[in-house]
Amino acid sequence: MIKFIKQTTEYLQSKGFDKPEIGIILGTGLGKLIDDVNIIHEVSYNHIPNFPTATVEFHKGKLIYGELEGKTVVVMQGRFHLYEGYSLQDITYPVRVMKALGIKTLLVSNASGAINTNFKKGELMLIEDHINLQGSSPLAFKGVDQLGERFVDMSQPYDIEINSKFESIASSNSITLHKGVYASVVGPQLETKAEYRMLKIIGADAVGMSTVPEIIVANHLNLKVAAVSVLTDECNPDNLKPVSVEEIIAMANKAEPQLAKLFKELIKDL
Repeated sequence: MIKFIKQTTEYLQSKGFDKPEIGIILGTGLGKLIDDVNIIHEVSYNHIPNFPTATVEFHKGKLIYGELEGKTVVVMQGRFHLYEGYSLQDITYPVRVMKALGIKTLLVSNASGAINTNFKKGELMLIEDHINLQGSSPLAFKGVDQLGERFVDMSQPYDIEINSKFESIASSNSITLHKGVYASVVGPQLETKAEYRMLKIIGADAVGMSTVPEIIVANHLNLKVAAVSVLTDECNPDNLKPVSVEEIIAMANKAEPQLAKLFKELIKDL
């Protein structure tokens, strides 16, 4: 993997990806933050050596280098998921590449379902902690200790200082920002009523199919990391209604201006 990371990094550097400060992963329906980026260079995933290719139709599949609020950023417009058939090492490979390019901070967004019945669709949730229900770890491979500490401490996976800044920005801009625990499952099917009940019992406030692998690897690489979920549907097992992917994307798009505001104000302050 070290050889592959070196090849990928050198390719991107040859395309002008020069020492970005901040990495950003944009989740389902959350690609419009790109409109605020002064794009300097962009490359399709399928042109990048050793990079996976996004197979989900609503994920764009581009790596973008540019400026946002005075900072140099590298943005993943579209991410990878276990349900696409990729390994956890594939899914998190871009995080390792962004670190090799120079980022010190990683900001992540996703769309998720609200387990906590006090949370409503269209609102945002700052992830304070997570539960990994994806069945494995992105660090479970031979030679991982050549890339960082094998036994990564996860007592505080999300940066306290960044989370505090997010809360302050939300308060100043009258944005509802809940705090909670995110559970990451495999998917791609949505959960049953019984599964939602289980998730609530074990302490989840929201559920999705991404993010946790990237957070684990960010901690492996000693990056500062924070993540925000857009709550796109309400998962009350006692009043569960069918929901389509189209509805989820529409709700993510509706909430996106608030998320973009949070991210831009934070980046300005980093």
